[in-house]
Amino acid sequence: MSAKVVRNYVNGSWVTSKSTRRQQVYNPATQEVIAEVPLSTKEEVDKAVQKAHDAFHEWRTTPPYTRARAMFKLKNGMEARFEDLARMVTTENGKTIDEARAEVRRAIENVELAAGIPTQMMGYNLEDVAQGIDEVAIRQPLGVCASINPFNFPNMVPLWFLPVAIACGNTYITKPSPITPVSQELLFELLDECDLPDGVVNLVHGDEEVVNALIDHPLVRALSFVGSSRVGKIIYERSAMLGKRVQAQGGAKNHMLVMPDADLPKSIANIMGSSYGCAGQRCLAGSVLITVGNIHKQVVDGLAEAASRLRVGYGLNETTQMGPVITQQSLKRVHSYLERGQEEGATLILDGRQVKVQDCPDGNFVGPSIFDNANSEMSIVKDEIFGPVLSVMNVPDFDSGIEALEKSRYGNAASIFTQDGGHAREFKYRVRAGNIGINIGVAAPVASFPFGGMKDSFFGDLHGQGPDAINFFTDRKVVIERWF
Repeated sequence: MSAKVVRNYVNGSWVTSKSTRRQQVYNPATQEVIAEVPLSTKEEVDKAVQKAHDAFHEWRTTPPYTRARAMFKLKNGMEARFEDLARMVTTENGKTIDEARAEVRRAIENVELAAGIPTQMMGYNLEDVAQGIDEVAIRQPLGVCASINPFNFPNMVPLWFLPVAIACGNTYITKPSPITPVSQELLFELLDECDLPDGVVNLVHGDEEVVNALIDHPLVRALSFVGSSRVGKIIYERSAMLGKRVQAQGGAKNHMLVMPDADLPKSIANIMGSSYGCAGQRCLAGSVLITVGNIHKQVVDGLAEAASRLRVGYGLNETTQMGPVITQQSLKRVHSYLERGQEEGATLILDGRQVKVQDCPDGNFVGPSIFDNANSEMSIVKDEIFGPVLSVMNVPDFDSGIEALEKSRYGNAASIFTQDGGHAREFKYRVRAGNIGINIGVAAPVASFPFGGMKDSFFGDLHGQGPDAINFFTDRKVVIERWF
């Protein structure tokens, strides 16, 4: 029996792509083929963009309260099919079912944010800026917008963008990762039930050809991207040259600093969740740990003991604590860094290559791994591995820790574990990272705050989520008026 072929959704209808190129979608825990995804053509992108453009005028003139009601319908649909959405995330991405449920909950929170658009889109005004002259700033939608999405949060990340974009009055095109496309097909089944006019939301599957077609299309006004820094910078530069608005969230190498006064049991629990949650495939995963002073051995021993007890396995098993990495290529990459770290002189005190999952012998499983005696010049500290590998180094004092952290070219997130308010304040004041955690391992902003990023972790000016999202998906027009 052949796997189902996921479909595009264009102009209010499900469409089977005419592309002859297809890619298989695997369950990373079992290597079972769960679907085939079409790699759509430039012509199919053009049709979707044209239909979105045709729908824009009607949608932008639809009252914001009516647009908000569609968001309430989407929220209700997601709540009704919450478990289906979560199980699909686990099936095609591999994360544990609890992690998938948390992802879907965060996705719903972004829909809830968009449901408040009637107040969030309000402008501002001032009477008598000069005698008899009033001035008002109003927000207006841009037109056709699009997002290019990653595999690691196939339900949540597209909803950083789509709900706010269409609630603001734009029309939209979503391109999922071809590795995890089925979650978005399921979501668009719910959008199809929200009584949106044809063309307001569109789904186009594909690879680089679709990405390039979206970037180059003259009717696409804004692009949102989440993925690697290398690709994000290319998209940012190319789109900006064409006059498009761009927000490009890139890679990360998030550092965590443990001070001698940290609450060790609670800190270790937070570090474990940060480093090994979602098999280390979060853009907010803590992958470098810096211990300060003589606390080093206690921290490393505690982490090694806790990590060795993690239950690695199939994410749909409720007792599993860590699932597989996404692909065979990812598995090989993690293995190569475990070898490279040893060659560079780090001490591999926990080797995840030893982990076997009996029920899933073909899965992409690698267990939690820990390097000790790392330093800032090693590739395991500099490179984004995107797997369950934690590199630990020791420094003599707080300032040395900040110095080591700041050597990273990335600036997605950074955390400190301490009971000292002075050190906590200095950390959040000095560190160049967009999301700061204080006794928090995963510094993930809720929907009403922007998802930050600095240095090579972000390209653009306005981030996803929160007020930044409203600003990104609207233009401000200033009207200066006098009546005689």
